[in-house]
Amino acid sequence: MDIDELRSDTPGCAKVAHLNNAGAALPPRPVIDAVAGHFEQESLIGGYEAAERNEAAIAHFYDAVARLLGARPDEIAFVENATRAWDMAFYAIPFADGDRILTTTSEYSSNAIAYQQVAAAKGARVEVVPDEPDGTLSLDALEAELAKGDVRLVSLNHIPTHNGLINPAAEVGRLCRAHGVLYLLDACQSVGHLALDVDEIGCDILSATGRKFLRGPRGTGFLYVRREILRTLVPPFLDLQAADWKAPNGFEMREDAQRFETWERHVAGQIGLGVAADYAADLGMERIEDRVLGLAARLREELSARPGATVLDRGARPSGIVTFTVDGRDPAAVKAAAGERGVNVNVTNPLSHGYDPHARPAAVRASVHYYNTDEELERLLSVL
Repeated sequence: MDIDELRSDTPGCAKVAHLNNAGAALPPRPVIDAVAGHFEQESLIGGYEAAERNEAAIAHFYDAVARLLGARPDEIAFVENATRAWDMAFYAIPFADGDRILTTTSEYSSNAIAYQQVAAAKGARVEVVPDEPDGTLSLDALEAELAKGDVRLVSLNHIPTHNGLINPAAEVGRLCRAHGVLYLLDACQSVGHLALDVDEIGCDILSATGRKFLRGPRGTGFLYVRREILRTLVPPFLDLQAADWKAPNGFEMREDAQRFETWERHVAGQIGLGVAADYAADLGMERIEDRVLGLAARLREELSARPGATVLDRGARPSGIVTFTVDGRDPAAVKAAAGERGVNVNVTNPLSHGYDPHARPAAVRASVHYYNTDEELERLLSVL
């Protein structure tokens, strides 16, 4: 990678050392231009007219995301954010009394709330699969639970936001397929971060956001649903995008993943998200992954050598998210001090991962991307 060129293509790099990519990454110039260009057209000729003029760019989103994931365009839906994408799929699953939902200790609390709501309404049960000692989901424990039967869904987040680990998504996929169990993967932190192929992972459903490592616009997300299971999922609500009206009093749902969409959407954002997916794919996700994981490993090593700093990350294979504490300093104070010196980091919230017995009260979270540099890591370390 030509890091200097990539940084010059990222206007924010001239303003700040951005180590908060797990929150929202800095967009590259082509994404900025695509979103701003379409919005300007809307202001000049009208929203509907701009959409008609840019119909090909809007439609290209499906091809771009499919290419990034190794999927097919008809398996992709544009959704306004990752939460809604995940919800549209999860609430479409026909749970019944006695069904079991298996998840992990590192599950995001937003998803856990949905599990509990559906369990109460449908009579399902939510069960948390134990971890290995390093914090990674235990595959042996998962297989034992699958063998008991009555599992309707295995649902996990690929990369938790708070502890630096990468869950073994492909190994989970192999177990789910062997037992004929539906598999939902929350890939909010892994799309644009790791090289992903939905066939290799074996997931039936995958949800993600545009604003994080993919470097797309805020207010954008997408959903992948494997073609073979599409007809088994009925979205919780429909409109004229998701279904066709059949007079006098009927309707027919779409056969593709766009049954999970709504007609009104952030059109400029959809165009920009397609550009972001192309940008990542053209750079090469394997190269991006190597760069991100390498920078994170370097930061962990440097932090571990600093007196008073404690790295909290877990897992056999750490991600680009680095969490740590500093003795005698509140994480929010560390974030503020870093911000005063032009370095963006964030603070983890233990309430976001309510199942995790290892979650600390709070920690500093530094999340690197390929456009970050050793000098920017040193700027963070100098704050300490």
